[in-house]
Amino acid sequence: MSNTKNISIFTTPGTWIEGESLRQLERVACFSGMKKVVGFPDLFPGKGIPIGVSMLTEGEFYPHLVGSDVGCGISLFATELIYPKAKPEKWFKKLKGLEEPWDGDAATWLEERSAQPIFIEAVGTIGHGNHFAELVRIEEINDGEIFRQMQLDKDALFLIVHSGSRGLGESLLRSHTDRFKAGSLKMESDEAFVYLTGHNHAVLWARANRELIALRFLEQLHSGYQKIVDCCHNSVTPVDSTVPCQFLHRKGAAPSDCGAVIIPGSRGSYSYLVASMGDQERNLWSVAHGAGRKWIRSECKGRLRDRYRSDSLIRTKLGSYVICEDKELLYEEAPQAYKDIQSVIGDMVSFGLVRVIATFSPLVTYKVRER
Repeated sequence: MSNTKNISIFTTPGTWIEGESLRQLERVACFSGMKKVVGFPDLFPGKGIPIGVSMLTEGEFYPHLVGSDVGCGISLFATELIYPKAKPEKWFKKLKGLEEPWDGDAATWLEERSAQPIFIEAVGTIGHGNHFAELVRIEEINDGEIFRQMQLDKDALFLIVHSGSRGLGESLLRSHTDRFKAGSLKMESDEAFVYLTGHNHAVLWARANRELIALRFLEQLHSGYQKIVDCCHNSVTPVDSTVPCQFLHRKGAAPSDCGAVIIPGSRGSYSYLVASMGDQERNLWSVAHGAGRKWIRSECKGRLRDRYRSDSLIRTKLGSYVICEDKELLYEEAPQAYKDIQSVIGDMVSFGLVRVIATFSPLVTYKVRER
């Protein structure tokens, strides 16, 4: 772990960190009101703002540090399916339609989950980029005691859903940047209240979106579900009992103060259910949210197309299937474009931030069908 001024980075020399992400960390650390910045082993550069980082400010906060996908996160659902009866190849051919608006009562679905009934045509859709729904099985139970306490079934299949607030979060950020660009909002100002109200609605909308994705996915496999974990990794939240008030920003950082955390790898690699350990204040009550990109999107096809035909990327080295009929996205989201998730998890274990509860192996990953 390096510690320069108010910056801490929880990585070991074996985990690759791009220089631009470190420069972005240093710029963010100089923002007005910034008290502490923490980078995780999935750290990589974003559009001026690093991803894989948690940031603490005092007296003001920065909506653009959260970005456009407010409420984006990852949920884990237990299904009624069991691994001995799994049919991944059949399911790969069967699953469809998660790009289209849901034909149910989307407004009521949102209202029942305390979310505003807006952007209703988008709710229940995964979106593009690195978002996905992935059916997984238990590869290994690493901590049997916590696994039993969570009442999980070793033979069950689970569904991981990564998605966010779709157009709602983008509209919220645009309404801020149109007036304030990358500027902060002062504590207790009218503008801060308006933004935080919209932000909290977007977080609830995104959570409802992930659950509806799970319902739509599993209905096609004739399975019910139970939500096990929901982690929001793009957010800003006031920190209690501080005067003046402090604000915790997470940009691609999962909360470690809300129970177990699901940390997915890239498609075709393992995902991990972890529990936080020790004093989480040093890492701002946050941990890595995934593997983190190794290559920028525009480089991926050029690096991979001579080595891999696009149709070869729909079957992974672990034998799982990838539903992605957008060829550009298939290259952009190839496992090779991401860091080694085992290295990311290993770093956090070595610093005593987490312990692994269970390891999951993918069966079918859904990204996009052609319309």
